[in-house]
Amino acid sequence: QVQLVESGGGSVRAGGSLTLSCAASGRTFSAYAMGWFRQAPGKEREVVATISSDSWTTYYTVSVKDRFTVSRDSGENTVSLQMNSLKPEDTAVYYCAAGASTTSLRDGVPTYWGQGTQVTVSS
Repeated sequence: QVQLVESGGGSVRAGGSLTLSCAASGRTFSAYAMGWFRQAPGKEREVVATISSDSWTTYYTVSVKDRFTVSRDSGENTVSLQMNSLKPEDTAVYYCAAGASTTSLRDGVPTYWGQGTQVTVSS
C-alpha cells in the first residue's frame, strides 16, 4: 500500500515557476514508477510526466517538454515536478500517481493516486 500526498500548488503569473512535491508512504516506494497527471476543467485527465523506478527513464507530454522536470528521491520517498515558464493552459488540478511501470502510467492505469493540488496560471 502506498499513500501519496501532493503539495506545492498555488497561483502564479504566466512565465512563473512552481514546484510540486509528492510525499509517498510505504516501504515499497522505490519499486514503483511515478508520474504526474493533470485535469483541467471540462477536460480529461492527462499524463504530464513519468519517471521510472530507477530514475533512468523520464517521459514528458509534448506540451510541457523543456519546461517541466520530473525527479524523485527514493531516500526521502518523494517525487517532484519542477514547472517553469508556466502558461495559462497549464492551469489544472495536478495529481501524483504510482504505477507498476511508466508504460502503465502512460496508459492511464496507475495503482495509486494522490488527492490532487490546484495550479492556477494567470495571464
